[in-house]
Amino acid sequence: MAYLAPVFDRGLFRLRRMIKQSNVLVVSDLSRAIESGIESIVYQQSQLELYIRRRPIFALSLEPLPIDESVPEVLKLASLAAEVAQVGPMAAVPGALAELAVRDMVFEGATVCLVENGGEIAATSTRPLIVGVYAGASPLSGKIGFHLVPEDFPIGIATSSATVSHALSLGEADAAVVVAGTASLADAAATAVCNSVVGKDIEASVQLGLEKAKSIRGVRGALVIRRDYVGTVGKLPRLIELSGTREELFRASLQKPPPQEIALL
Repeated sequence: MAYLAPVFDRGLFRLRRMIKQSNVLVVSDLSRAIESGIESIVYQQSQLELYIRRRPIFALSLEPLPIDESVPEVLKLASLAAEVAQVGPMAAVPGALAELAVRDMVFEGATVCLVENGGEIAATSTRPLIVGVYAGASPLSGKIGFHLVPEDFPIGIATSSATVSHALSLGEADAAVVVAGTASLADAAATAVCNSVVGKDIEASVQLGLEKAKSIRGVRGALVIRRDYVGTVGKLPRLIELSGTREELFRASLQKPPPQEIALL
């Protein structure tokens, strides 16, 4: 498959590419693993589309659905995660795509594997990494991030927002960030947590989201932002302060991490 050559930056290869509706960033220590990650997403997306043509209910349901033996692997992962979080299966598909891509990158022998699919992250790495948290109109957006160390991996980090993405949200959080062992579970859980952040009382609504996160089996921790209020629960990677505007961080990575720490902003 022909694809744009990855950029080699601060000791790692990275490539951002639009794959149909997926805005994907792939990062690795091996260039061939980048290609493997991209090919994984292309293949899994095609399998998902074929299945949904036969069973369009999977694209519409806001509740978990039973699966059969013919279900493609990406939808199987998404459906299992959706069952745990009690959301529709499509809520976990972006995370599941990232998760499977990382798995295929590991098969290539890469020791740093990160896939960000529209804000949902799957990663395993022998090096520390830094990821930013973006929260729409909140003044905290782009100001905080996670410092990931090898002990945190493998990890899934997903963000659901009522103010950032075009995805359906029934809640009012600027960002509901969930950390789990897999990206599919983090993705499903983030949707459920964001949906729980409701009400005029900002602090109380954030607490509702945190309580929801605590109730979902397999969630390591969660961070919920609504306007200028932030709450956390569980065990999260170390939070750090990021400097610069969001645009500056994307353009130049002004965080300037120490050697062997890679800012993914």
